Amino acid sequence: MRLNLSETSGALALGLLIGERRAGNKVAVRWGILGRLAEARGILFPWVPVFLGTGIGLWFALPVEPGPETYLAAAGFVGVMAVLWRFGPEVAQPLWVALACLAMGGIAAGVRAHLVAAPVLQFRYYGPVEGRIVALDRSQSDALRLTLDRVSLSDVAPGRIPHRVRIALQGPPRFDPAPGQRVQITAHLAPPGDPVEPGGFDFRRMAWFQRLGAVGYSRHPLLLLAPPAPREQWLNRLRAELSGAIQSRIRDDPGAFAAGVMTGDRTGFSREAVEDLRASSLAHLLAISGMHMAFLIGFVFALIRSGLALVPAIALRLNTKKIAAALSLPVAVFYLLLSGANVATERACIMICVMLGAVLLDRRALSLRSVAISATILLVLRPESLLTPGFQMSFAATTALVAGFGAMQGALTSGRVPRWAMPVLTLVLSSALAGVATAPFAAAHFNRIADYGLLANILTVPVMGAVVMPAGAIAALLAPFGLADLPLTLMGWGTRWILHVAHLVSGWEGAVTPVPSPGPAVLPLIALGGIWLAVGRRWFRLPGVALMALGLAFWTQTARPDLLVSPDGLLVGMMGAEGRALSVPRGASFAAQNWLENDGDLVTQEAAARRAGFSGPASERRFELAGWHGVHLRGKTAEAKLGAACATADLVIISSTVRAPPEGCNLIDLGQLQRNGALAIIPVKGRLYLQPARDTARLWHGRRAEPAIQRWLDRPRRLLAKGQ
Repeated sequence: MRLNLSETSGALALGLLIGERRAGNKVAVRWGILGRLAEARGILFPWVPVFLGTGIGLWFALPVEPGPETYLAAAGFVGVMAVLWRFGPEVAQPLWVALACLAMGGIAAGVRAHLVAAPVLQFRYYGPVEGRIVALDRSQSDALRLTLDRVSLSDVAPGRIPHRVRIALQGPPRFDPAPGQRVQITAHLAPPGDPVEPGGFDFRRMAWFQRLGAVGYSRHPLLLLAPPAPREQWLNRLRAELSGAIQSRIRDDPGAFAAGVMTGDRTGFSREAVEDLRASSLAHLLAISGMHMAFLIGFVFALIRSGLALVPAIALRLNTKKIAAALSLPVAVFYLLLSGANVATERACIMICVMLGAVLLDRRALSLRSVAISATILLVLRPESLLTPGFQMSFAATTALVAGFGAMQGALTSGRVPRWAMPVLTLVLSSALAGVATAPFAAAHFNRIADYGLLANILTVPVMGAVVMPAGAIAALLAPFGLADLPLTLMGWGTRWILHVAHLVSGWEGAVTPVPSPGPAVLPLIALGGIWLAVGRRWFRLPGVALMALGLAFWTQTARPDLLVSPDGLLVGMMGAEGRALSVPRGASFAAQNWLENDGDLVTQEAAARRAGFSGPASERRFELAGWHGVHLRGKTAEAKLGAACATADLVIISSTVRAPPEGCNLIDLGQLQRNGALAIIPVKGRLYLQPARDTARLWHGRRAEPAIQRWLDRPRRLLAKGQ
């Protein structure tokens, strides 16, 4: 008997029961289990990246960096699991594989973290910076940013100079920067930043895996030292040239959108257009991912196969399907390299290559096994991608589409749906499946839900697949002959329609619903439940539904910190009845924006500063938290006011370093914040619990030891004068 996808997903749980029903003795029970495990072996493969990812996630959650002995022990454990898998009972083989994948995930993450190790700037630097441009993009404030390698810093030892630095230009450059140029600029540099709150996004960790050792800004002119060498950065220069050619024919944001989906260059895209795409759930159309790769390679595959079919000598003697698949492979790889090879594009390219390889091997091209192979390859090559929204949303959407259409295949092919309605139904179903699958991850990472996203996708995705991407591919083919104007014109019509829909939908009332950030267990529970739901069938899907419901329940119960202190001590935020009140209307804007977004709050920093909670001048803001009287001191007069503040307040927060704090004063100064990062302060039974953002000792923390901080604060005992 052969088990299908739905049956074998429950083989482990039902093996004993099925064996008992078919035979009344232990031997029959054993062979009932073994038979189903053997048949299920291929179907159980989708769980391999799940356990691999679990091992990677556990490695990132470790508070202290593992030593060599830990990796040796893990490698030995994998060896033991391999021996048990080879010589042990067959019934336990899935267990040995799962445990081995857990250990291999941790090993892969550790190896990758050490392979990308590079110097990180350990101090603030101001002076000349020289380097070669390797990438251009834009910051959140819409400033042009340069990423430089081969960096040279004045009076810094070569062994301490970062391999890469990123500099935001505060003014327009005197010339057009391009990849490969050797440039010099006077800039402010600092180490990559820590999270702005405990559990927040860790930019320092992300920068470590990008080998980015310093970030900064400059208001000085950019100087060109040398043009690009003929063979240096040729692919990046080709990307820039193609982007410029597209934008010279398609003006403004439609041209920048077209350049973005073809080359990955989004430097010309306005901030307003980006916000429109996000608010209408159409930002995925700009970020090159599986959909773009599928549209492009699908068009190329169909074009090659149709062209070969017109040649009878080839069509009658050779397998045109395999020829088209083989010729489409290098196109997919070239598109990956041309677009910048981000995680989402890498995943899409791996998935496309697996599918085309399946065509060459006469296997089923689109299946959960193909998705699992792609995920496994990407997790082994780039374990850090597990934590990125691109990886999570891409695989959530792909898994949902494959599993969803697989489950509905019988109904869709039964003939009950009219042929003319199939494209419309397929579009609606694919948009709904992908939207539902990615919604939890988008809400968790971006703190918003686009309420009209389904409608916006229905209106734009067909244009993307039928007009924009095919026109772009045809333009690329005809460009060497000077015939790209017509397809680029068609492409411009398509991108204008997409941006028009985005602007229209984003302007509707209630277009965006803010969502607070979830706790650390929420997304893993939802992801595991979703995978279980995709692989299972009938009643065996119930545990998946239960896990997802549990994750959503935890999300609704996630509490935000009562008090937050920014890493530089310039901003304090206190949760109140109206939402989080901020101590000042300007300054530390990055922390303020992130706090409010994580709260699920759409107000500006200025509006949050007007909320009830703080009183007094900007240099001495007073507040009360669960009976504790606090003071936030900042500015030039902060240290002069420290003594009086300590005498009248239970907690003092100051934005400068205090060398000799007053005795008996609960003080949080800049020195503590620099050592421990941002702080969350939570009142518990009359005491204050301090949770630092930097409470681990990992590679990306440099040489810093695990921080020591007084976690609990008691209210100081002092005799108050009469009337005080």
